[in-house]
Amino acid sequence: MDEVRHVLDQGWYWANYLTTATLFKINKVEITTLGLLQVVLVLCLAWWVSRLLQRTLIRFGSSHKSISPASLYTLGRLMHYAIIALSIMLGLSMVGLDFTNLAFLAGAIGVGLGFGMQTLVSNFVSGIILLVERSLKVGDFVELASGTAGEVQEINIRSTLITTNDNIDILVPNSEFVSGRMTNWTLRQDDRRLRIPFGVEYGTDKELVKTAGLEAVRAVEHTMEQPGREADVWLVGFGENAVNFELVVWLKAPAVKRPGKVRADYMWALDTALAAHGIELPAPQKEFRLVRAEELAGSNRDTPRRTTAPPEQD
Repeated sequence: MDEVRHVLDQGWYWANYLTTATLFKINKVEITTLGLLQVVLVLCLAWWVSRLLQRTLIRFGSSHKSISPASLYTLGRLMHYAIIALSIMLGLSMVGLDFTNLAFLAGAIGVGLGFGMQTLVSNFVSGIILLVERSLKVGDFVELASGTAGEVQEINIRSTLITTNDNIDILVPNSEFVSGRMTNWTLRQDDRRLRIPFGVEYGTDKELVKTAGLEAVRAVEHTMEQPGREADVWLVGFGENAVNFELVVWLKAPAVKRPGKVRADYMWALDTALAAHGIELPAPQKEFRLVRAEELAGSNRDTPRRTTAPPEQD
C-alpha cells in the first residue's frame, strides 16, 4: 500500500507541476497549462452554443416562411462571431489578462499584422462588411470580373463559397467582393431580360421573322408572362451578309441562375421556329478571285526586275 500511495503522490505532484508551471508571460501575467486548458474549454463551449443557436434559427426559419433565409443566415453569422469574440475575452480574462489596458490588445493586433496576417484581417473585415451591408447574400447568383459565376452558398470568415452551375465549388476571398467588381444578378429583383442575337438572309420578311421569334419564346418554359414584361423581336442592324435581329425576353426567377442552359433552350426553339417558317440563316460568304497561269506569268514579265550593281574594285 505504501508503494501505491507513493506512486499516486508522485503522479499528483507531476500533474500539479505540469498544470501550474509557467509556460510564458504576457504583460507580466504568467500563462500556465491549466490556464490554456481553460481557454480551450471556454472556446469549445462557445462554439457549441453558437452551433446550437444557428440550428435554432434554421428551425425557426423553416416554420416561418415569411422570414428571408438570407436574413437568418446573416444574423446567425454575426451571432457566431460575437460569441467567439466574447469567449476569447472571457477565456483570457480567466488566466489573468486585464482588457482594461487596450495597449495589450493593440500590441497583439500589431504583432499579428506584422507576421503577415494582413490578408486574413482584410478578408475577415470584408466578410463583416458583406454581412452588414447585405450587398451579397446566401442564395444570390453573382458573376466576378474574372468571369466566375455561381450561387453563393456560405459567407465564412476568410472566403465565400460559390457553387457554379457545373456543380463546382469555388472559394473566393471576401476582399474580392469589396475591392473588385462584382455583378449580383439577384440583388434586388429576380427577373432579368435576356437578349439573343441572330441573323437572317436579306430579303426575308421581317414580320415573318418576328412571328417565328415569338413562337419560339412561347415554346420555352422560362419566359415570364406579365404586363410590362412582354417578349419582342428587335431589328438591330444590317450586316455584310445578314439582317441582324435580337430576341428579347424576360426570364422567370429560377431561370436567372442558369444563363447557359436558358440561352441554349431559346436558341434551340428559335432555330426550330425559323425552319418551320422556311427562314434560312445566312451562311458566311467569301469572295475568291481565280487568276490563270498565263496572266500571272504576264504580270511577272511586266514587272521590272531590280538589279544590283557589283561592288567597285579597289
